[in-house]
Amino acid sequence: MSLLKSLFRTATTAISTAEARTRLESGQPVFLLDVRQPQEFKAGYIPGAKLIPLHELTARMNELPKDREILCICRSGARSGTAARQLQNAGFNALNIRGGMIAWEQAGYAIRKG
Repeated sequence: MSLLKSLFRTATTAISTAEARTRLESGQPVFLLDVRQPQEFKAGYIPGAKLIPLHELTARMNELPKDREILCICRSGARSGTAARQLQNAGFNALNIRGGMIAWEQAGYAIRKG
Protein backbone atom coordinates (compact mmCIF):
# COMPACT_ATOMS: atom_id res chain seq x y z
CA MET A 1 0.00 0.00 0.00
CA SER A 2 1.39 3.39 -0.87
CA LEU A 3 2.27 5.87 1.87
CA LEU A 4 -0.34 8.32 0.62
CA LYS A 5 -3.08 5.69 0.61
CA SER A 6 -2.17 4.48 4.09
CA LEU A 7 -2.32 8.06 5.39
CA PHE A 8 -5.81 8.53 4.02
CA ARG A 9 -7.01 5.19 5.42
CA THR A 10 -6.22 6.36 8.95
CA ALA A 11 -8.23 9.57 8.62
CA THR A 12 -11.65 9.08 10.17
CA THR A 13 -14.60 10.62 8.42
CA ALA A 14 -17.17 12.10 10.79
CA ILE A 15 -20.75 13.09 10.14
CA SER A 16 -23.12 15.23 12.17
CA THR A 17 -25.95 13.82 14.24
CA ALA A 18 -28.37 15.43 11.78
CA GLU A 19 -26.77 13.60 8.84
CA ALA A 20 -26.73 10.33 10.80
CA ARG A 21 -30.41 10.70 11.67
CA THR A 22 -31.25 11.44 8.03
CA ARG A 23 -29.42 8.32 6.87
CA LEU A 24 -31.06 6.14 9.53
CA GLU A 25 -34.58 7.43 8.85
CA SER A 26 -34.32 7.44 5.05
CA GLY A 27 -34.10 3.68 4.81
CA GLN A 28 -30.53 3.79 3.49
CA PRO A 29 -28.70 0.52 4.16
CA VAL A 30 -26.73 1.67 7.20
CA PHE A 31 -25.69 -0.19 10.35
CA LEU A 32 -25.59 1.67 13.67
CA LEU A 33 -22.81 0.52 16.00
CA ASP A 34 -22.70 1.71 19.62
CA VAL A 35 -19.26 1.17 21.19
CA ARG A 36 -20.06 2.27 24.75
CA GLN A 37 -20.19 0.06 27.83
CA PRO A 38 -23.39 -1.93 28.55
CA GLN A 39 -24.41 0.30 31.48
CA GLU A 40 -24.07 3.40 29.28
CA PHE A 41 -26.14 1.73 26.56
CA LYS A 42 -28.94 0.80 29.00
CA ALA A 43 -29.12 4.42 30.20
CA GLY A 44 -30.07 5.52 26.68
CA TYR A 45 -29.49 4.26 23.14
CA ILE A 46 -30.62 4.94 19.60
CA PRO A 47 -33.30 2.46 18.49
CA GLY A 48 -31.78 -0.13 16.15
CA ALA A 49 -28.22 0.24 17.46
CA LYS A 50 -26.04 -2.82 18.03
CA LEU A 51 -23.87 -2.71 21.13
CA ILE A 52 -20.28 -3.88 20.79
CA PRO A 53 -18.07 -2.20 23.42
CA LEU A 54 -14.88 -0.77 21.95
CA HIS A 55 -12.63 -3.22 23.82
CA GLU A 56 -14.52 -6.13 22.16
CA LEU A 57 -14.58 -4.70 18.64
CA THR A 58 -11.56 -6.50 17.18
CA ALA A 59 -12.81 -9.89 18.37
CA ARG A 60 -16.37 -9.26 17.15
CA MET A 61 -15.81 -7.69 13.71
CA ASN A 62 -17.29 -10.82 12.16
CA GLU A 63 -20.70 -9.63 13.45
CA LEU A 64 -20.56 -6.51 11.27
CA PRO A 65 -21.74 -6.18 7.67
CA LYS A 66 -19.12 -5.49 5.00
CA ASP A 67 -21.80 -4.46 2.50
CA ARG A 68 -23.33 -1.59 4.50
CA GLU A 69 -22.09 1.72 5.80
CA ILE A 70 -21.41 1.53 9.55
CA LEU A 71 -22.19 4.57 11.69
CA CYS A 72 -20.25 4.47 14.96
CA ILE A 73 -21.41 6.24 18.12
CA CYS A 74 -20.30 6.53 21.74
CA ARG A 75 -20.90 9.11 24.48
CA SER A 76 -18.88 11.98 23.00
CA GLY A 77 -17.41 10.80 19.71
CA ALA A 78 -13.94 9.84 20.97
CA ARG A 79 -14.33 6.05 21.29
CA SER A 80 -16.48 5.90 18.18
CA GLY A 81 -13.74 7.76 16.29
CA THR A 82 -11.30 5.06 17.35
CA ALA A 83 -13.79 2.36 16.34
CA ALA A 84 -14.38 3.95 12.92
CA ARG A 85 -10.61 4.07 12.28
CA GLN A 86 -10.20 0.41 13.29
CA LEU A 87 -13.07 -0.60 11.02
CA GLN A 88 -11.78 1.46 8.09
CA ASN A 89 -8.36 -0.17 8.47
CA ALA A 90 -10.09 -3.58 8.38
CA GLY A 91 -11.87 -2.73 5.12
CA PHE A 92 -15.25 -1.55 6.42
CA ASN A 93 -17.03 1.60 5.28
CA ALA A 94 -17.31 3.26 8.71
CA LEU A 95 -18.10 6.79 9.85
CA ASN A 96 -17.96 8.45 13.25
CA ILE A 97 -21.01 10.35 14.52
CA ARG A 98 -19.53 13.65 15.70
CA GLY A 99 -20.43 14.55 19.29
CA GLY A 100 -21.85 11.12 20.08
CA MET A 101 -24.87 10.55 22.29
CA ILE A 102 -24.33 13.91 23.99
CA ALA A 103 -24.95 15.71 20.69
CA TRP A 104 -27.74 13.28 19.72
CA GLU A 105 -29.67 13.99 22.92
CA GLN A 106 -28.96 17.74 22.79
CA ALA A 107 -30.55 17.75 19.33
CA GLY A 108 -33.68 16.22 20.85
CA TYR A 109 -33.51 13.01 18.81
CA ALA A 110 -35.21 9.83 20.03
CA ILE A 111 -33.53 7.43 22.41
CA ARG A 112 -34.70 4.35 24.30
CA LYS A 113 -33.77 3.25 27.79
CA GLY A 114 -33.33 -0.20 29.21
